[in-house]
Amino acid sequence: MDLHYIQGNVLFAQNNKVPRQYPYLTENLETEVVIIGGGITGAIVSYYLTKADIPCVVIEQSRVGLGSTCASTALLQYELDSLARDVETYIPMEDILEAYHMGAEALADIKEIIQEYGNRCGYAEKDTLIYTAKDAEIGCLEEEYRIRKEAGFEVELITQETNPFSFELAAGVYAHKGGAQIDPYRFTHQLLEISTAKGVRVYENTAVNKVNYGAEDVELELSYGYTIKAKKIILATGYDTGAFSTRNYGIKTVSYNIATKPVSSFEGWPKTPLIRDNNDPYFYYRTTSDQRIIAGGQDIPFEVNIFKEKVAEEKYEILEAKLKDMFPYIPNIQIEYRYCGCFTSTPDNLGFVGSDLEHKQLWYCLGYGANGILFDVLGAKMLTKLYRGIEDPRMRLFKINRFD
Repeated sequence: MDLHYIQGNVLFAQNNKVPRQYPYLTENLETEVVIIGGGITGAIVSYYLTKADIPCVVIEQSRVGLGSTCASTALLQYELDSLARDVETYIPMEDILEAYHMGAEALADIKEIIQEYGNRCGYAEKDTLIYTAKDAEIGCLEEEYRIRKEAGFEVELITQETNPFSFELAAGVYAHKGGAQIDPYRFTHQLLEISTAKGVRVYENTAVNKVNYGAEDVELELSYGYTIKAKKIILATGYDTGAFSTRNYGIKTVSYNIATKPVSSFEGWPKTPLIRDNNDPYFYYRTTSDQRIIAGGQDIPFEVNIFKEKVAEEKYEILEAKLKDMFPYIPNIQIEYRYCGCFTSTPDNLGFVGSDLEHKQLWYCLGYGANGILFDVLGAKMLTKLYRGIEDPRMRLFKINRFD
């Protein structure tokens, strides 16, 4: 596990058996695309490239799915991290709404994968709720509701009088089928299993030592002296981009999470929608297929060494107290997992997809923000089209240099 970015007893790592181990590279290879990163991003990219019959190889420097992937809470929502009016400082409203619709598209794509290949990753389609308990923010939530309603989304405005939940709510935007939840570790392995059955080669414990860019191709020098030659490399390493680029790709924070033992009911949480509040940083809540609750938030600035046990314990205590305050009618809530990990956000809440500015053979698929997994899906689809010579005009939203 990448301990540089994760600390603690991680639910999706500890609660799953390793379904498959992959070999490390022991020969020189040639292919069309090398995907660097064997987490959920690399798995998604391999799925879409393979679906388009583009030969590719996946390499992971440690173990598949056991980096930042397993620390993800995998709350999938079409909306962005912030309210639309807040994001409008950085991008126009028409682009924000386009991002919302793209998020809904990615949710539909994941649902389609599950319908075709089966649900082996705890997938569940979910309603979502963003809310505030502050009277001063009622107007902001009412405007968010109007923006989404006028854009064609199925939403309703929840007020203090219509609040069906056990926690205090002044206003909330409830999106019907606006999200989904998965086990990201199991989804990663499921996608790689689909891809390897179609010819993708996956190698664990295979690190990149050096990248040699040619005029039209690229060569990777790897662990144990072996090489891979390709036309393109796609960086799907999540937050760990330093070995390939000096560019700052986002604002890193440490996000804290707790997960309960299975509970007997979800009283006070009808239909168990994905929940987040409008605080900064916000709290968020989801359930799991085995009746657990995951709660998270309390982000602090990221430092190279995130192993600050005193700080972590304080954050876990805050999360536990807040969870029990939110759902006082859920009996016998007991916390079983406590962990934290790196989280990267951007000013406009969007990730990065596209070609490196210096090396045309290097492409990026970096799904940052709370919608990271959905951006991975969108990025994989757009890069697959780009490899075939078709540039998706929506890729402009994810430009590498948009903050220059």
